[in-house]
Amino acid sequence: MKVVLGSCLAFTMLAGSWLQLNAQSDRWQQRVKYTMDVAMDAPANKFTGKQHLEYFNNSPDTLKKVFYHLYWNAFQPGSMMDVRSRELGKIVIGKDKNGNNRLDWDNRVRDRISKLKPDEIGYQKIISLKRDGKPQSFKVVETILEVPLDKPILPNSKAVFDMEFEAQVPVQIRRSGRHNAEGVDFSMAQWYPKMCEYDYEGWHATPYIAREFYGVWGDYDVKITIDKKYILGGTGYLQNPNLIGYGYETPGAKVTRPAGNTLTWHFIAPNVHDFMWAADPNYKHITQKVDGFTAHFLYLENENTRETWPRLAKMIPAAYDYIKAHYGAYPYQQYSFIQGGDGGMEYPMSTLILGNGKMDGLYGVAIHEWMHSWYQGMLATNESLYPWMDEGFTTFGQDNTIHNTVDSLKGQNPHEDSYAGYFALARSPFEEPATTHSDHYNTNYGYSLTAYSKGAVFLEQLGYVIGAANRDAGLLRYYNEWRFKHPNANDFIRVMEKESGIELDWYKQYFINSTKHIDYGIDSIYSNGNKTTVRLRRIGQFPMPIDFMVTDKKGNQVMHYIPLSIMYGEKPNEQPAVKRIVEPVWYWTNPTYEVEIDLPLSEIKELEIDPSQRLADVDRRNNKAVS
Repeated sequence: MKVVLGSCLAFTMLAGSWLQLNAQSDRWQQRVKYTMDVAMDAPANKFTGKQHLEYFNNSPDTLKKVFYHLYWNAFQPGSMMDVRSRELGKIVIGKDKNGNNRLDWDNRVRDRISKLKPDEIGYQKIISLKRDGKPQSFKVVETILEVPLDKPILPNSKAVFDMEFEAQVPVQIRRSGRHNAEGVDFSMAQWYPKMCEYDYEGWHATPYIAREFYGVWGDYDVKITIDKKYILGGTGYLQNPNLIGYGYETPGAKVTRPAGNTLTWHFIAPNVHDFMWAADPNYKHITQKVDGFTAHFLYLENENTRETWPRLAKMIPAAYDYIKAHYGAYPYQQYSFIQGGDGGMEYPMSTLILGNGKMDGLYGVAIHEWMHSWYQGMLATNESLYPWMDEGFTTFGQDNTIHNTVDSLKGQNPHEDSYAGYFALARSPFEEPATTHSDHYNTNYGYSLTAYSKGAVFLEQLGYVIGAANRDAGLLRYYNEWRFKHPNANDFIRVMEKESGIELDWYKQYFINSTKHIDYGIDSIYSNGNKTTVRLRRIGQFPMPIDFMVTDKKGNQVMHYIPLSIMYGEKPNEQPAVKRIVEPVWYWTNPTYEVEIDLPLSEIKELEIDPSQRLADVDRRNNKAVS
């Protein structure tokens, strides 16, 4: 974490105000300000907490109730997460290499919750809740706290909630918890009662079943009291580094810890929508200066990590150079890569990742989770409704970053795996529209390939539709116009339409709102003396513009570009060295289209639909004809 002395608190909060000011848009947003003080009983795996929450109702609506998330209540036998995992685990999604049934488990959860003992479960219990000093009634519906208010919160007004709560840290199963598989003591994600988001679509009191999160922008002031032996990392800026030490102290300063067996770690985090921390007495803490901020690395040192984690730290500046140029600048003063959790999970200013893997795997998961700082941390779409905009865009950015910073991967197709995943999904019976709520997919298989693979293909193929340069410029424009504003799918499409001058509502309708597939082929070839006519056929139900390359026997090439009628525009020529002929539009209602080539058939060497292979054509076998 960025070392920030207590005297710098005012400056840091001003930074938060600057971020908030620059986040204003025509779309109103709620705002929160948390002040929390928690006391951790590490041997008992429990803690107590006090939460002071200022809630700003910036909406035009009168709120008669509010909702909080109580995530850890999911880690109890019979919970919705438990039942859902066990039910999906009965579904056969294929065969393994030995011919055995592959079941649709989330392998991190499986049936583990059902086997938890009372001292292993997680819970968050509300001891008291007051609104503006008056006690409020409330009802717990597993992972949701429903609070009918004694008086409404009026539009453009503030309410203050004071809460006392206690919690038991669950055995680590999904994202958060204690004593994970790699030996980390505490991965403290989703650890506090968190106000649900209320936006232009209403309340998002989403039960914790499996997937993603959606939070209210705000400022956090958090104090964590814990045994002195623990080293912490996570979201925010440490305010008392010279009382803490452990590598956070000001260079050259003397660390003076208070008497007693505990330390109180004081963090602030401006303009974020969540707060995560992790703790272990054996964390190794190293730092790396990056352009404009400090990267922190906390890991358990062993023969493997002693080599890989310092290498990871040295790789981050080059990765950031690429990320900043293509996706925008990182606006906070610190980011923490922390060993913990159950694989990889992103949080504001921080991530939890497993750390004992090989170097390429560690770098891959670190860059993926860090890229979430853009599409989940700063742009922060509602992941439950638009997981493809978070996981898919993150996968796209991760793959580009890795393939442009690892020498052995340069020149290779960074999106080959995403296309392969999407094609597997399209061939399966498990594909559902990408508009499906992330918790309501019928299978984990369908969710994963839609959110990650199809979401990444959406962006790479968008470059095929509007031109990669327009797509890349649009991604920076999207970041600049929509960071800190919770954009939705239409907001993204409008940015790309403005950047390219091409209508794109059809692209979202077909690729996101439906499960129709792209399949084009060369139908027939006719010789007309000195000319050749080629009939192309749309076999699938998904219309697209077409790049059709003609190569003659001397090696000369001509690109016949066929715009789709409902684009109302055309992409720029992406290969200026290759002659391009812009053909009349192909009407989406027409199954066939004829291209006339100014060559006799005897002089044509090869005909190919989509030579760049960015078109997500589910059957490429009929895309090429060779003489």
